[in-house]
Amino acid sequence: MATHRIAILALDGVMPLDLAIPAQIFSARSETPYETTVCAFDAKAHTTGGYAVVTDGDLAQVRAADTVIVPGSDPPCRQPEAVLAALAEAHERGKRMVSICTGAFTLAAAGVLDGLRATTHWRYIDEFERDFPAVSVDRDVLYVDEGDVLTSAGVCCGIDLCLHIVRRDLGAVVANRIARGLVAAPHREGGHAQYVPAPVAAAGDASLSGTREWALQHLGEQITLRQLARHAGLSQRTLMRRFTEETGTTPLRWLLDARLSRARELLETTDQPVDAVARECGLGTAANLRLHFRRVLDTTPTAYRRAFGS
Repeated sequence: MATHRIAILALDGVMPLDLAIPAQIFSARSETPYETTVCAFDAKAHTTGGYAVVTDGDLAQVRAADTVIVPGSDPPCRQPEAVLAALAEAHERGKRMVSICTGAFTLAAAGVLDGLRATTHWRYIDEFERDFPAVSVDRDVLYVDEGDVLTSAGVCCGIDLCLHIVRRDLGAVVANRIARGLVAAPHREGGHAQYVPAPVAAAGDASLSGTREWALQHLGEQITLRQLARHAGLSQRTLMRRFTEETGTTPLRWLLDARLSRARELLETTDQPVDAVARECGLGTAANLRLHFRRVLDTTPTAYRRAFGS
């Protein structure tokens, strides 16, 4: 695989976890092409954790990278003009630009997000929308993918976004393997509204994780809302409410996403015909699988297998 250079830009006030997430996910592995450098404007960057980070790179590595990642700071702060100019130059040259959490403020200040959809941490999203009217703010997503420009919501949504990038670059199998190493979910459903403070659930409210695990083990079967409710020991109305509270999405939408994820793994790792993949993941027919692949992934099962199949 051709080397893909990644520059992670550590700026003064960077949050340590924002910085560590891409450094860990894009670290050197035999099955990935990533060559990752942590860069800074000066020789070192002070973090919100009370310590400084000494880096191996500077803005020259930012200009030379194939992907530039800007972790966030808390609170978001204006960066030096030289940093903004380097980011604008990288964007103009067609480099992939990524922000984690409030790193979106820096990309927006550099003009990278003008005319695009973007997101950031819910705590600062009103400020972001006010300060950057040229950006279309999406308030209820874990991350936004605009092709060569990607932004994530709060800190841990950086994990979701970085795994999404790996999945886009190298396929679901590699992304899932990295996720397992991190003990992280390969793909979380729903938006980040589920993480905005809300009233605490009453004592005794049960998690639906067991029901979701049961559904994952029976994806090839027909699963109805009534069956999910029966498994959870709830009425259908209560199931709908609690499922949405826990996942940020509806049961049927969650099932569709789980089935597509399973289909992607089967297409990558087996030579089963497309109609067999459709049956095993619960989408029934090859035509139905193709329909959902086109709607959700903007490709076909055959083209996906050709790109990512082993």
